[in-house]
Amino acid sequence: MSDTAVEPDLVRQQRRRAVVASTIGTSIEWYDFFLYGTAAALVFPALFFPSSSPFAGVLAAFGTQFVGFAARPIGAAIFGHYGDRIGRKAALVATLLLMGAGTVLIGCLPSTAVIGVAAPVLLTVLRIAQGIGVGGEWGGSVLLSMEWGSPRRRGLMAGIPQLGVPIGLLLSTGVVRLTSSFAGDRFLDGAWRIPFLVSVVLVAVGLYVRLRVMESPQFARVRQAEQVVRQPVLRVIVKHPRAVLSSAFLRMSEQAPFYLFVTFVLTYGTTVLGFGQDRLLGDTMIGAVVGLGCVPLFGWLSDRLGRRLVYGAGIVCMGLFAFPYFGLLNTRLPALVLVGIVVSLVVHSMQYGPQAALIAESFGTNVRYSGAGIGYHLASLIAGGPAPLVAAAILHATGSSTWISWYIVGCAALAMIGLLALPARAPVAEQGTTAQLAVP
Repeated sequence: MSDTAVEPDLVRQQRRRAVVASTIGTSIEWYDFFLYGTAAALVFPALFFPSSSPFAGVLAAFGTQFVGFAARPIGAAIFGHYGDRIGRKAALVATLLLMGAGTVLIGCLPSTAVIGVAAPVLLTVLRIAQGIGVGGEWGGSVLLSMEWGSPRRRGLMAGIPQLGVPIGLLLSTGVVRLTSSFAGDRFLDGAWRIPFLVSVVLVAVGLYVRLRVMESPQFARVRQAEQVVRQPVLRVIVKHPRAVLSSAFLRMSEQAPFYLFVTFVLTYGTTVLGFGQDRLLGDTMIGAVVGLGCVPLFGWLSDRLGRRLVYGAGIVCMGLFAFPYFGLLNTRLPALVLVGIVVSLVVHSMQYGPQAALIAESFGTNVRYSGAGIGYHLASLIAGGPAPLVAAAILHATGSSTWISWYIVGCAALAMIGLLALPARAPVAEQGTTAQLAVP
């Protein structure tokens, strides 16, 4: 299918549907994923690791969160294979169902006081399911939107589904804050389950929207030209290791700080700074609202100024903001804490807006779902997953935020190396027949 093969009105209609379906889907997926991070900071240490010391409980809760990050590359490989073989749409329906099921079941899970050690074990299994789901989600959602859009607007079209991060963060934080406010002291008694159970409604909405979208025209052309790769994951690993590894490392300055800004800050703010969780959740919600405008803005700017330039500026700003961020938090002045949280998410958006197109364009259409997804989610093993654990360990060992700031600076340095090593834009599809492409 090409844009000229169907009526212009249908193209415009499907383009809108692709953008909406991708954004709604990613919002739901990230709602589920961020909800776990919030609960890991505020709820799970007491309910699933009650015999541990406060510090050990936090580490255990963030450890189960890390398991979800470790599962994300696996999900990217599984759904990348089917997304490049069968199509983006079918893979995206499956990821949404898997993620929703994992989240709802967490909301039904008895605590350690009820079923003993089985509770944290089951929590870990369900977190793995979440990780596999979100691992397959990102690549398909940004590609469905980007591949329906104009080549000159790829930064914007791929950046709009990235709004799923601030929307998901806003929804998850808002629902937890609302539930906590109404439940009060009863929040840990069972009200914490409500945000997880709400996911079933969101998934139903997401499925309705996604089932109405046609397959992306670029992938349809690959299929018509018989350029579908039989083993896309293997081909990506063998033929494009530099693009995969560079994609992972350039995320170091985006993903690692982000999970400090939205999850670790809850632990740091309540235990070190003495703030109530509702205040911190409220500040995070304000930052997420600002991100709603910043993410597509920087995606659009990357179409005008160049993706590497915009992304590189974001890396530099993240490194420069590492010390001012904790400096603002450590004042304990509510207004300055709010400024620190909001600015941190703006700096994150400078990278997250152009990031989807930057990574996706490094791979041809017939291996793009696999390549972009694996590269993107490998960062979870070196950046987002370990970040709260590293920060918690540094804080426990030093009692200070100074070395956490240096950790962020180090992530920025590695990200710049990754950006400079990223290969140039790949052709739309690698040349060759199905048989030629089958064997790397």
